Amino acid sequence: MPDAISSTKRYLVVDGFINSRGITTIKLSRTYDISSSTTSPVETLATVSIEEEGGQRYLLREGSTKGTYTSANLALNTIKNYRLLIRTTAGKEYASDYTPVKTTPPIDNVTWHPTDTGLGIYVNSHDDANATQYYKWEYEETWEIIPLLSPQLEYKNSIIQEITTLFPKVCWSTAQSTDIKISSTTRLTRDVVSDYLLRSFSTTANQFRYKYSILAKQYALTPEEYNYWALLKKNTENIGTLFDPLPAQITGNVHPLNDEAELALGYVGVRSVEEKRIFISRSELPANWNVLTGYEVCVPPDTIYIDRPKPPPPPVADILRSAFGLGSSSWPLAPVYDGSNTLIGYTSATLDCVDCRRRGTAVRPSFWQ
Repeated sequence: MPDAISSTKRYLVVDGFINSRGITTIKLSRTYDISSSTTSPVETLATVSIEEEGGQRYLLREGSTKGTYTSANLALNTIKNYRLLIRTTAGKEYASDYTPVKTTPPIDNVTWHPTDTGLGIYVNSHDDANATQYYKWEYEETWEIIPLLSPQLEYKNSIIQEITTLFPKVCWSTAQSTDIKISSTTRLTRDVVSDYLLRSFSTTANQFRYKYSILAKQYALTPEEYNYWALLKKNTENIGTLFDPLPAQITGNVHPLNDEAELALGYVGVRSVEEKRIFISRSELPANWNVLTGYEVCVPPDTIYIDRPKPPPPPVADILRSAFGLGSSSWPLAPVYDGSNTLIGYTSATLDCVDCRRRGTAVRPSFWQ
């Protein structure tokens, strides 16, 4: 590693935007060595506020998530300019440039189309006033998870007994978008975005095993912010081959106020947000798609058979302990029955294969239908 990279200074990183019609969320962290195995250090106990040019300030407060600051539900004046002010516990001050408010047009619709190779999700929008022209999207996706086994028994304290706390039969996993989705209509005669590819999947994607939902979020950008995201996209997603663009220095709109030697990373825009959610069920997709479960590595071990329909005596428990590698802690078991509904044995799997909370949450999302 070059010396300049292995001795990275901890510069401030500002992630978020000022929401002109709602709650503003800003995340503050610090840069760290590229060779470091730790996560990005967060900036806690800072004083963060939104300032109207020539007007009042609105305070953001740090919540239970360290380094994340949120405002009240605000309705900002669309003809004013706003900026973000930051003061750290070390006394260093930063501010973004005063930026005009961009009003985001509604999303016309979010559609999806299956093909022979997979599924694409698309977003459509327009602005009759031709005032937007620069668009950015993010998304939040959620899908159902049903575990491989639903144990009703457990091996605990060297005996097999009814399970004390049943595992959930369904969970929901959620993921946020990480790639940069932007588009410009400046070369078009009308301010229209048609079938912009928001997300794509293969025919085996386990997100569609049962039911899937995606929430599309649309933002209007200024030309300056669009250029910032376009350059960031080139630097992070379009390098690695001979013909890709060379990395370039990224300059945001956040600047130090009392220390010229400092540096801050990030671009704080001011805009409203438009959202639209859709659902996709497995029954709506082609029947010949080999959609995975996500539990393909969880094939249960061989069933341990018993020669009687009653709960096994201790010797069989010893067999289970040896076969499944059971210790003294609780271990889930699933009974195995023959065609006459007679218990003939037991099978088991690791907790990752039976407890779907390890892959999501058992709390049903409020929007789920």
